[in-house]
This record gives sequence, C-alpha cells and structure tokens, in this order.
Amino acid sequence: MKMSIVIPCYNEEKNIPLILEKFQACIAGEDMEVVLVNNGSTDGSAAVLEELLPRYPFARTVLVPVNQGYGYGILQGLKAAKGDFIGWTHADMQTDPGDVVKAYHILEERHWDANTYVKGNRKGRGLGDEFFTFGMGVFETIYLGKRLYDVNAQPNIFSKAFFDSWKNPPYDFALDLYVLYMAKVKGLDVIRFDVRFPPRLYGSSHWNTGLKSKWKFIKRTLSFSRNMKKAGIE
Repeated sequence: MKMSIVIPCYNEEKNIPLILEKFQACIAGEDMEVVLVNNGSTDGSAAVLEELLPRYPFARTVLVPVNQGYGYGILQGLKAAKGDFIGWTHADMQTDPGDVVKAYHILEERHWDANTYVKGNRKGRGLGDEFFTFGMGVFETIYLGKRLYDVNAQPNIFSKAFFDSWKNPPYDFALDLYVLYMAKVKGLDVIRFDVRFPPRLYGSSHWNTGLKSKWKFIKRTLSFSRNMKKAGIE
C-alpha cells in the first residue's frame, strides 16, 4: 500500500460519519487506507465506528482503551499503518480530507521519494490564532535553529523509514513540533501546501479553549523545546 493516513478520534462521534463520507468521495482509485484511532473516547465513538466501518473498505480502526494524549494516539495508529508513506490529520473536519489526497498527489509527482515530507500550511484562520502561531514559529526557529512555522498544520505525510528513525517521540501536542524538527534535522525535503482551516462543525477543541489553555500549551511546548535541545536530538 502506498499511503496510510491516521486520524486520532477523541469524542468525535458526530464527525466520524462525515470523515468517512468525505474520504469515500475523494480517494477513489488511490492506493490509500484510513486508520481511525479511537483514542480513549468516552462518548459514542466506539459504537459509531462499529456500525459504520463495514461500509467503508478503505478504513479500519485502532483502539486505545485509555486516552494517554494526542500524540500517543497518533503513534499507535502509525505503528499499525501499512503504507510505505504514513501520516496523520485531525478528526474535527477543520482539516479537509481532500487535503490528504493533495498530499498523495504531491508524493506521486515526486515518485514517492522517501526523502519527502509533505505538510499543510493553514489559511483562513482568525487574526488572534494567526498571531499566536506566528509568534510560536519565530521563537522555535530562533531557539532550535531550524525554520519552523505553522507547526500544528495538517496533514503530515512522510515515509515509514523516517518514522522508524524516531526516538522517544512525545505523547502530547508536541508531537507536531518533534516531527517537523526531526524532518529538518535529517535534511528531508519539506513540501508545504496551502490548506483551508474553517470553524468546527461539531464539538469543541479539547485544548484551545481560551487564553489560559494557550498559555498552558506555550509552557508545555517551551519545556519540550528545552528538553529536545538539551538532549541534542538528531
């Protein structure tokens, strides 16, 4: 299989049907699988997955019984992925499944070069979120010595060989930073492409709930950045 896309789902019972329908409409003919990780959901996500997955042969699920973090759920999905190229995107429908297909075609045009890492670049966000993202990007670029911007944009697609080179990746939202930084350190050809980022249709963000949550996110990211730089990750 050419590509696997992992989607971590934590209490996304209303979005799961939309995800499956959108992927069915846009991946026809592509050598791709969708791995929906039930990341310790406490709502009806498990029942929705059990009911719907038999209708979508391109999709399957991985169960994480107890939520241990955003990054942990993604890592379990990546370990189970069958594709030569693997990656992830979000389940909240702010990231269009069609963007995954765009990434697939970029890799196809590059003849599935294992040195390629494809990542989105978000457009259409609010001014406050843009300012926050820009500030974090400037700090990480200066502090870690690699050009890093819109770190949390989706999707992220890379070779299985790159994934196999990771050592002690984080279990939380710092996974996005770790993977992009590792791609830069290892000299991968990072291809960015524009993606739209509309409001959520259902539910609410599990972390971005206001200034207090942003400050907690900043502190966790800074702490991880310090540890990563101190460890000399390469």
